[in-house]
Amino acid sequence: MGTTDSSRAGDDRSASRRAGGARSAPGPAAPPSGLLDLLSVAAVVLNADGQVVFWSPKAEELFGYTAAEALGRYAAPLMVHEEHRDAVIKLFAEVMEFGTDWAGAFPIRRKDGSTRMVEFRNMRLLDDLGDTYVLGLAADQAAVERVERDAALAMRLVSQSPIGLAILDADLRYVAVNPALERITGQSAADRLGRPVGEVLTYLDTDPEARLRRVLETGESVVERNIVCRPPGDPDHDHAWSVSYYRLEDSAGRVLGLAYSVIDVTERHRAAAEATRARQRLALIAKASASVGTTLDLVTTACELADVVVPVLADVAAVDVLDSALDGRIAPHEGPARFRALAVSAAHATEAVRAADPPGGLATYDSDRLITQCVRTRQPVLLPHTTRQDLGRIARHSEAASRLAAAGVHSYLAVPLVARGEVLGALDLKRTRNPAPFDDDDAFLAWELAARAAVCIDNARGYQAQRHAALTLQRSLLPEPPSHVPGLEVACRYQPAGATSEIGGDWYDAIPLQDDKTALVVGDVMGSGITAAASMGQLRSAARAFAELALPPAEALRHLDHLTEGVEQTITTCIYCVYDPGLGQCEICLAGHLPPALMRPGQAARLLDLPTGAPLGVGGVPFEATTIPFRPGDELVLYTDGLVETRSESIDARLDALLDALAATRGHDLEETCDRILKILRPPGGDDDVALLIARAQP
Repeated sequence: MGTTDSSRAGDDRSASRRAGGARSAPGPAAPPSGLLDLLSVAAVVLNADGQVVFWSPKAEELFGYTAAEALGRYAAPLMVHEEHRDAVIKLFAEVMEFGTDWAGAFPIRRKDGSTRMVEFRNMRLLDDLGDTYVLGLAADQAAVERVERDAALAMRLVSQSPIGLAILDADLRYVAVNPALERITGQSAADRLGRPVGEVLTYLDTDPEARLRRVLETGESVVERNIVCRPPGDPDHDHAWSVSYYRLEDSAGRVLGLAYSVIDVTERHRAAAEATRARQRLALIAKASASVGTTLDLVTTACELADVVVPVLADVAAVDVLDSALDGRIAPHEGPARFRALAVSAAHATEAVRAADPPGGLATYDSDRLITQCVRTRQPVLLPHTTRQDLGRIARHSEAASRLAAAGVHSYLAVPLVARGEVLGALDLKRTRNPAPFDDDDAFLAWELAARAAVCIDNARGYQAQRHAALTLQRSLLPEPPSHVPGLEVACRYQPAGATSEIGGDWYDAIPLQDDKTALVVGDVMGSGITAAASMGQLRSAARAFAELALPPAEALRHLDHLTEGVEQTITTCIYCVYDPGLGQCEICLAGHLPPALMRPGQAARLLDLPTGAPLGVGGVPFEATTIPFRPGDELVLYTDGLVETRSESIDARLDALLDALAATRGHDLEETCDRILKILRPPGGDDDVALLIARAQP
């Protein structure tokens, strides 16, 4: 064997070791490929006379004769039917005389008499003595055709398959690439063949070489693994592939290398992503419908809107309302716009929040600012990719623009808040960490959310305006406590319901009478809003008129009950007291009202046990008055149910809490006592109005 052949044999041994060494062992030759075993090639040697001089074991399988039966016999009569012998002898003579190789197929006769088509390759041999022989290599034609068919089919499948296929050797270098893979990835076969896989698949985020090597070493295939990447053929867009890796082995189990397949599922991936986005949009709209507008508080509604779009739609969201909309004025159609910031929400800590106007503050935006254009045109403003110049038009001033740049704001969207044909303000959206730019679908979704929220904001705005009017009327109808009442110190408080509740019809009054007497009145008109406040004003004026007539409490309540027949709000609870310092007593009458509390020096505070009576407006029910001693140092506490009623505690527990609070304030200044009782029992934000009057008898 020459030097060249030795080098090739060494290369073959190296390849065998690289392939995993499934059958490798030290020796001068590489393991067989197994192809000849598939073909079952038989070898037969004939001498110049046509006698069999060599007979291989495969020849025994193919022709049916043992070596003992074949050796020394003439081949033609042994293996060829009589009608073909002349043609065979002629071919034999040509090979022997001219040394011409011959290849073809003809039928042979087996020992059992059957006929089989056999492929032959015949060639002349010359030994060192000058003698000539003929070597015949034979294989069953059906087996040869089967191998040829399988090989051709495999080649066609690989070359015409719509699935991308690549073959790698044991060193993970490209051996073959089909056209489909070239088309899918945008890389030609020339750019791959002979190169390691790690040098080719650099556009993948993961380490494909490590994964492929594990498959090569373990033999465990990876099937339909989904990856998203930007291949060289289309580096500006995401593509989705379904890839599979599997090890290649020959029939003897020798590791040949590795193959992987690639199926382009980009369209399916995009459709699934779009379906997911559609579901997210529907879920966001459903969430907004359930969570925005849960109260009639303007700020709360704005905060709910800002919170619901973060982080699903934006990284930073702000809700700004036109100051003119809050005041009920018509917004100008040109020039700067004046906004009141109501809410800012962010998915993470960012400088973009500091760039936004602080909630509650007023800010003026010039006419060239994008939010001003949004409310002026009533159309969304969409900037998929913002520039430094764009940030200057988004922010109110240059410092805020710098903060937006520092925060990494790269996409901007603003949609107007329009309700019942009026522009109320704008929803301002920014993206910082979310890499995707705002698109038309995002603008449509934001528009839908803004439209739904704008109605809630408009409802809250209208409610706040009505509430403000009712509160103004209520406060204007309440009296100022008298500066001097003979023998009596009086302190009064009125606390409206929280911003999310309507104003009621609670009132208090201290009316100086003849003979140094004083009438003390606390009432509660059932209902709320301007109507309740107006009804309260009528009843308070009537109570003052009846007091001026020196009517006793029961008689005064009877007249008030009759009066309610002409008042829209007909159900009212009331407590009416007349204090006589000369007699040192107080006459008290209830009309469905909670009992007053009494504190005497040295005694615990207690609730008076008095006939409750029926509320004003029921009609036909007599009122019964009770007279109690009321001497210097005694304190009488009148209040409405808003002080003690809650949804979470029983009325008895709350009345006990009132008595405990009074005990804690014993001896304090009455003004301070009123403030402390309200702080303990009814901090701001309650669901109902509170009227409180405390009277202390003086010497």
